[in-house]
Amino acid sequence: MTTLRHALTQATARIADVSDSPRLDAELLAAHALGCTREAMLLARLDDPVPATFAALVERRLTQEPVAYITGSRAFWTIDLLVGPGVLVPRADSETLIEAAVDHFAGRAPQRILDLGTGPGTLLLAALDEWPQATGLGVDASEVALDYALRNGAALGMAQRVAWRQGDWTAGIDGRFDLILANPPYIGTDEPLPREVVGHEPAAALFAGRDGLDDYRRIVPELRRLLAPDGIAAIEIGYEQGDAVMALVRAAGLPARLVRDLGDRPRCVITG
Repeated sequence: MTTLRHALTQATARIADVSDSPRLDAELLAAHALGCTREAMLLARLDDPVPATFAALVERRLTQEPVAYITGSRAFWTIDLLVGPGVLVPRADSETLIEAAVDHFAGRAPQRILDLGTGPGTLLLAALDEWPQATGLGVDASEVALDYALRNGAALGMAQRVAWRQGDWTAGIDGRFDLILANPPYIGTDEPLPREVVGHEPAAALFAGRDGLDDYRRIVPELRRLLAPDGIAAIEIGYEQGDAVMALVRAAGLPARLVRDLGDRPRCVITG
């Protein structure tokens, strides 16, 4: 009998042709096939028989379909999110925005949070989990993304604390927010991307004009009217866009500083 331990070794070797994290991918797929967490599988189930569905999951990964789409979920910050085709896969780099907000609000909590381009609710729901007394508004142009966000909010028990709106960035939004989060598209239309990304994730969540700055030009001028006193905006950027986005923020009459991610790459502009 082939054990799961052996099957994981074989799958890792195959997935290495399409992934930078083949062992992790194989383990996540195997845990999904078992219906348990990866941690539980590694602790107690490596000598189990191979789940019947594991081989098919590996074949899907070999087409460079994102693991999160295959398993239907992705861990982010302190929460797990439902994800699938039509939404941007949450990435660990985006946790930099939440970390920067936690540092800013040390000893106190934001009361109202706005998430522009919320996708499946990634940043907003992570922030609401961090600050249980806060409420939030998530905005996205995609009906598909908002359906995922709605389901994620309900699954996390936050339905009464969050509102979702289909919209065009800040259009029609009034009031002031203590924390504004934004992860807009920032890839230039001519920039190459891995097949896993460009072949599966929605183009509208990736590309923003030739220089990747089109959506920043729309969002940044609105921040001043939407920020509450002592509030901040945390805006995700591509690692080469720090100077350009900070210039836009300063041109809007706001201070700007750069925050780096765990890989020491520029990842977030903070203003307010």
